[in-house]
Amino acid sequence: MTPGLAPFLRRRLLHVLPVVLGIALLNFLVLQLAPGDVVDVLAGEAGAATPESMAALRAKFGLDQPVLAQLGSYLANLARLDLGFSHRQNMPVFDLIVSRLPPTLLLMGLALVLALVAGLVLGTASALRPGGWFDHGVSVVVLFAYAMPTFWLGLMALVLFAGKLGWLPAGGMVTVGLEGGAWAHVADVARHAVLPALTLSTFYLAVYTKLMRGSMRDVLQSDFIRTARAKGASEFRVLAAHALRNAALPLVTMLGYQVASLLSGAVLVESVFSWPGLGRLAFEAILARDFNLLLGILLLSSLMVTAINIVVDAVSAWLDPRLVLQGARP
Repeated sequence: MTPGLAPFLRRRLLHVLPVVLGIALLNFLVLQLAPGDVVDVLAGEAGAATPESMAALRAKFGLDQPVLAQLGSYLANLARLDLGFSHRQNMPVFDLIVSRLPPTLLLMGLALVLALVAGLVLGTASALRPGGWFDHGVSVVVLFAYAMPTFWLGLMALVLFAGKLGWLPAGGMVTVGLEGGAWAHVADVARHAVLPALTLSTFYLAVYTKLMRGSMRDVLQSDFIRTARAKGASEFRVLAAHALRNAALPLVTMLGYQVASLLSGAVLVESVFSWPGLGRLAFEAILARDFNLLLGILLLSSLMVTAINIVVDAVSAWLDPRLVLQGARP
């Protein structure tokens, strides 16, 4: 382990606590400004509800209390690690989130792996032959990926690959009534994940490719690269052992900043492809005014972003130990 990395990470963890608390308070106060509540939605679905019955429901759910009293109850529940109850879904919020979290993590993981691997390969290859036909081709692909809205790209992928060609499923995560062993189910989930993962990864692929190309070009012109070549190191060793590690540092840093946008992008992608993840659940919670559920999703998303940023800091410190020394300064 890099010397000083453990104290560096401890300091980062101590900074997380007030940040998460502040995010929880902000989420609660912002949602209080939204019009309507879950009782309005339930009354609309019932088709007939009297003001008395709606008032009784609000009293039962605790929605008739002052905002400060509701905030105090929410924070007390959080202190007991209780995320509350979803009155619309008639389930504890924690159970709902746990059931929808694995599909979202799978989708985000696949999208990140695709974007990172393709960005590393395309960016490095472009930097090695700047101005060539491959470099120009990659620039066109990057521009296209930047310009295409995620939801439009997802819809066009559905129309082409699921509707017209019939190569891939149109939505969902598994085929209903599928028979077979574990590998058959894994293959089925993989087929369902192809379109949403590619759609979600497209924008980030463009970002990482462009960033890697610029970073690799700068590193390849550095003095230590010239020194390694002068010592007789092979081009593969220069690239793999020296250039790639230094060029990947901005890429790792950018990854930490884009986790939040990746989660927001998952809302669109999961809605388009009917993927049963947290993004689609958050969209349903907004429509149903299920603020308890939405607060739980927002808090968990904040924790995920914070945790991934800490991991990114650790990887960055491993790639460049100077960051640990900078973080140790008062």
